[in-house]
Amino acid sequence: MDFGNHPYTLEHLVSYTQMAARLGFSALAVNDHMVFAVPWLDGPIALAAVMEHSGEMTLATTVSLAVVRGPVPVAKTLAAIDRLSGGRLVVAVGPGSSPDDYAAVGLEFSERWQRFDEAIGALRALWRADDTPFVGLFYSTDGLVLEPLPARPGGPPIWIGAGDPTRGFDASPASPTDGLRPRTTRRRSCSLTRGTRSA
Repeated sequence: MDFGNHPYTLEHLVSYTQMAARLGFSALAVNDHMVFAVPWLDGPIALAAVMEHSGEMTLATTVSLAVVRGPVPVAKTLAAIDRLSGGRLVVAVGPGSSPDDYAAVGLEFSERWQRFDEAIGALRALWRADDTPFVGLFYSTDGLVLEPLPARPGGPPIWIGAGDPTRGFDASPASPTDGLRPRTTRRRSCSLTRGTRSA
């Protein structure tokens, strides 16, 4: 269901979140784009802004652009959301499908899949309590410690929310994930950034 254009105010987001909680939704999700054809709130900021009104709902990114934003800033931001929510975050990540997002941050769109595999490995390394680094061609966590760590040991679950007919959904063995974010789900969830919901 599409609720149409909304004013992108904190009051609206809080009201939307409270309505979702009252209606029994089990998850509150945010999407991620840097630039898009329609107005788009910054997903992690919108999620953090309404966290205290989300009850016991799972908080989720669907999907976070760890390549476009960079794995270190994504790890820091999402670790804070997981910690402050008491460990309710599920992180769906994808390489992104918009060349415009890549152009906006000066990255080559053609490198997205290799960078994506590495970004998952970097997220995992940054959320571990040990100091084993991830070292790749594009990203390295060597010498980096991001604290405080997420609420859950090892960080929130990471789901893949991407598909490429030439690769399927596989991430590299160096970057294991916890699951795939299907296009449809039986869980009742709602999207905060564009004012849509699915059941």
